[in-house]
Amino acid sequence: MKKIFILTGEPSGDKLASKVIQEFKKDNSEIEYLSVGGENLNALGIKSIYDLKEITYIGFTNVIKNIFTINNKINETVKAIKDFNPDILFTVDSPDFTLRVAERVKKLNSSIKTIHYVAPQVWVWREGRVKKIKKFIDHILLLFNFEKPYFDKEDMSNEFVGHPLLDESTESKIDINQIFEKNKALISVFPGSRRTEIDILMPILLDFIKLMNSNYQDFIYIFHSTKQQYDLIKSYIKSQNIKNCEIISDDKIKSHILKKSIFAVAKSGTVSLEICKSKVPSIILYKMNFLNYLIVRSLVKVKFANIINIAAGKEVIPELLQTKCNPKDLFKSVSSFIENPNKIKEQIENTQSILNTFKTDTSSSKLASKALSKFL
Repeated sequence: MKKIFILTGEPSGDKLASKVIQEFKKDNSEIEYLSVGGENLNALGIKSIYDLKEITYIGFTNVIKNIFTINNKINETVKAIKDFNPDILFTVDSPDFTLRVAERVKKLNSSIKTIHYVAPQVWVWREGRVKKIKKFIDHILLLFNFEKPYFDKEDMSNEFVGHPLLDESTESKIDINQIFEKNKALISVFPGSRRTEIDILMPILLDFIKLMNSNYQDFIYIFHSTKQQYDLIKSYIKSQNIKNCEIISDDKIKSHILKKSIFAVAKSGTVSLEICKSKVPSIILYKMNFLNYLIVRSLVKVKFANIINIAAGKEVIPELLQTKCNPKDLFKSVSSFIENPNKIKEQIENTQSILNTFKTDTSSSKLASKALSKFL
């Protein structure tokens, strides 16, 4: 029986990997799997060797503080992969973790085929990494077409497969009026999936909602959460005693909630593509400690944080980063959209135009699945 080890490093990678494997399983039934994954891979019956939360760290300084723990996890993961002896090591995103594991695995057993999904952002910083990566990654799957020249230049095997979050999907009908009050407009809020992100952003988001409640009376704020962080987010909301906040952790309901939302406030990241796909206007926010920020600013070579803005070469979606990531600026930005329908229309038109450049003719999950099949 053929074997595949799936290695992810955070919830977004787990979600991306699950979409590919779900597609892969349709044509490949006799495969044994093992993983470092989360709830989405688990839902496909794929066991994880440990809880994904054990390696989900954020920020350079946090990595430094946890360097021994991370190294121990790398050692544990490499050993588990070596013992499992897969035909393919399928690494997904989180390059600082997954690629370090892949490099060591390849040295131990060069016959294991290594396929990486979601290229490191070499167009943002450290373009020279490609030379090193091609020594231990057999094939890399790209989400965005503008990434291809960086890998072609180094003659590294690569393939543009598009972004699976933009794949067409069929969803069951859910009447969300049975869940929330009728005649209330929904605003979706995405505070992140990592505890460190949530601890920084939740106080800002809740103070923003208080300002909104002082000026508007007809909104419900829906916090989109992973199952792991549900209780943490709930504790923040409860501590502020804000009545018009709800939390959703069920993925089947989340997409319906988002599509019914009139606006979204989201932590910078992959979720922005889901929001744009749903044709919901949004703003992006992010904040890290000052030392991390100084390190990042000294390394990056792009002007924007959001992938839509990077591809457009201009700020299509407002970015409230660092000092701008505060309740007053957040309120000012959101209210400017709510009170200006033309501004909303313009953003949606621009985001749809950019999204079209990220799509492929075939489902990206199918293309990634076919790539795995070629290496079995």
